[in-house]
Amino acid sequence: MADAVYPPQAPDPEAEERGRLLFASACRFVAGAADEKAIPPDLLPEIAFAGRSNVGKSSLVNALVGHAALARVSKSPGRTRQINFFELGQRLMLVDLPGYGYAQAPKREIARWTSLVERYFKGRTGLRRALLLFDARFGIKETDAPLMRFLDEAAVSYQAVLTKADLVKPAELATMLAGLAAALARHPAAHPMIHITSARDGSGIAALRAALAALAAATAPR
Repeated sequence: MADAVYPPQAPDPEAEERGRLLFASACRFVAGAADEKAIPPDLLPEIAFAGRSNVGKSSLVNALVGHAALARVSKSPGRTRQINFFELGQRLMLVDLPGYGYAQAPKREIARWTSLVERYFKGRTGLRRALLLFDARFGIKETDAPLMRFLDEAAVSYQAVLTKADLVKPAELATMLAGLAAALARHPAAHPMIHITSARDGSGIAALRAALAALAAATAPR
């Protein structure tokens, strides 16, 4: 699968090169925040990665920066229990949020993660956009609805990113995209463009890098 976004657009070589250069920069782990006090200062533009447990957030972060083990990847859902911050080239902060929808986690832990993520979203003036990840095999699930409503109400711009697209046949992917686009159109804070990615085969990664580089260069928050 070629690098793609939906709706389809002609590739912009200059934008993709800017994205490549940004994500070729040194990327370092800054902090793992298990509570609000541990969240680092809001000094750089930020991109937050959100989604259900095991949707592929850490794998996508690793694919973007070209580092197989920067963000910890686990086959067991619910393992990320803090907000992880990664500084990219002193220009952009990548924020890996705890996954949600993992029913086996203790209710107290789920409530703590949820509260921490909500406080993060409400307090980050440098947040350019939240990327809301969906497994391309399943699309939007019931467990995604609370976060989408929260982001709408908080006026936090978010954009859908399909992960694991290499596991879906083209016809099924087209049907998924049409349904997802229709659902997102009903959410005021949702960006209309959907990125299609696979961390395993690299498809869509160059286009997403280009989009995030453009957000990093933007002067206005969100």
